[in-house]
Amino acid sequence: MNRPKSTGRNLPPRMLPRVRTLKSGEVWVGYYYNGRDDAGKRKEIPLGTDLAEAKRKWAELEHVPPPAESGTMAVAFNRYELEVIPKKAPKTQVLNLAELENLRAVFASAPFKAVLPKHIAGYRDNRKTKRRLRKDGTVRDPGGKPAPVAANRELALFSDIWNMAREWGYTDRENPCRGVSKNEETPRDFYADPEVWAAVRSQAPQELKDAMDLAYLSGQRPDDVCGFTVKHIIDDALTAKQGKTGKRLRIDLTDRETGVRTELGQLIDRIKARSVRTLALLATPEGKPLTRHMLRTRFEDARAAALAQALAAKDADLAARIKQFQFRDVRPKAASEIEDIAQAQKLLGHTKEQITRTVYRRVGERVKPTK
Repeated sequence: MNRPKSTGRNLPPRMLPRVRTLKSGEVWVGYYYNGRDDAGKRKEIPLGTDLAEAKRKWAELEHVPPPAESGTMAVAFNRYELEVIPKKAPKTQVLNLAELENLRAVFASAPFKAVLPKHIAGYRDNRKTKRRLRKDGTVRDPGGKPAPVAANRELALFSDIWNMAREWGYTDRENPCRGVSKNEETPRDFYADPEVWAAVRSQAPQELKDAMDLAYLSGQRPDDVCGFTVKHIIDDALTAKQGKTGKRLRIDLTDRETGVRTELGQLIDRIKARSVRTLALLATPEGKPLTRHMLRTRFEDARAAALAQALAAKDADLAARIKQFQFRDVRPKAASEIEDIAQAQKLLGHTKEQITRTVYRRVGERVKPTK
């Protein structure tokens, strides 16, 4: 006759808890299956530290249906956060964690079988902005406005989590997002024309001018631009591995056909020739690398100064365009001013020309008249 459990009495048969106190003082709990090897000898099989996941593995070993706890979205949310999100780019991780928090509030306790396309459509239609506060405690945004783009991003994450849940064996049901239309999105179409560009650049300190020029000539994202160092210059090319996509590029510093130094090459030559030397291509006059935060604050200051100058000159149209200008518009400006769409696609690292054409090309194609 089997002895009753002295620990883990709330666990299924042959499932054992193992408790350890770590050096940090934190209590670690792991779960094991009290099984047998091929020779019939007792063998503890690790089931992990997540109870719901451990019960699912226990069910597989016992050849019985999983416990009810593993039938809720919370299990998939938790595992996705632990195993999938950490493998993504740092900025994507931050965004996914925020999106996951919103999804948990609605779907965490829902069984897989209860989530239907109508619930996905309801989330899409009813997603609203949240109340946002400034650092001083005052209200920045009272919330309650429709958030169609946020709904699209969160449901895209939900769809990926559901697909992973199918792979993990939590459900065999069809993805409820399938066939549910997304909210219509209008791509940003602001174009930083030469007048706006010159107005802001004229108010910029040298490190911001370098950043604007480097972003424009390389066509890379702000985070990637801030990360460029002299070590990225290999075989007369600026090498880049895009943080968002992992795409690798080699941007020529000398034209391979004419042998003439490109504008990007000339810019890097000027940066390297300065008296204050640093590995970072973008740095303050004191040699401190330009961070993403420093880039943003300097750009906002230069834009504010350019806006004030335009208002003082009573140029309302220019002032309105300057106010719309954001540093992220530099990359689309580069894409818009390269005549060859295929070349623009390669420089930006896009896998499809359609993305370059519809999202990043913000000026009309130059064509010849009828006569």
